[in-house]
Amino acid sequence: MFLLVEERFAPALAGNSAIAGLIFSHGFLETRRELRRRDFAAVFNQHGGPRSVLLTAASGAKWRVGWKGFQYAFLYNVAVPDAAEFYGEPMVHTVEHRISQFYWTGLPRGPIPPARVYPQAEAIERVDKLLAGNTVSGAYAILQPEARNSEMRWPIEKFGEMARWLREKHGMKSVVNASGRSGDEASEIRAKLGKDAVIPVGLTLPDLIALVSRARIFIGNDSGPAHVAAATGTPAVVIYGPTNPEQWHPWQSAHRVVTTGATFRAIRGDKTVPVGEARNIAAISVDEVSAACEELLKQEASSH
Repeated sequence: MFLLVEERFAPALAGNSAIAGLIFSHGFLETRRELRRRDFAAVFNQHGGPRSVLLTAASGAKWRVGWKGFQYAFLYNVAVPDAAEFYGEPMVHTVEHRISQFYWTGLPRGPIPPARVYPQAEAIERVDKLLAGNTVSGAYAILQPEARNSEMRWPIEKFGEMARWLREKHGMKSVVNASGRSGDEASEIRAKLGKDAVIPVGLTLPDLIALVSRARIFIGNDSGPAHVAAATGTPAVVIYGPTNPEQWHPWQSAHRVVTTGATFRAIRGDKTVPVGEARNIAAISVDEVSAACEELLKQEASSH
């Protein structure tokens, strides 16, 4: 199996024996040429946006697979039913939604295993040096204050309280992933968390994967690193605002979710929209998040 991806995400796929190779997405014509050169028998569009649909159509593949309810679906010649039709329920986890394309084209249905990313040796070595240089030894927690937009971000001050709680209650240092922020936002994180947590500068994606994989627990907003935690087997407490935990909770890994009580309406596939929210994400208390952490840490301790 080959994957067409943006080059910046390639480290998330390193070391995966199920992947025969990667094709990097560049300009449309250049990418189209590369797809046609490979002469694929089948192309599965797991994205669904207009560019990916056009690339699927332009690939020259005999079988062009996509979801029939998506934009420009007439360009597919294998149209997969949406979740409501395929599974008989409108909301399924995004993993179940994605795999439906393969079920529809002949993959036998069965239990879906956990996602996996593989920390690379060089990144593990860099992370070990980083931790040692910041006097982090033994168990540590990863804090993730970043998220796609402000409605999805739990207040930084509350992450600071969590860092203090982890240190005082569990003797655990916290390492903060602030690599998605810069300028004033990064300065705010340092000002509010710097006394209680380690905040590395310039983490690369391989470094982040290695760092998360070696943590005892991940605590953060619904974000890419939350799914890195799931894919490395790191227990995770994930805080949700206007995104749907039914569709985006960590897949097949130890976790707890803390939510605003939002309700959702299914649009299609793995897309829902909030139709009501009992409270803003900022109203989620430190006590709620620390209780979820306590549950998860006890569960993990009892399983070892």
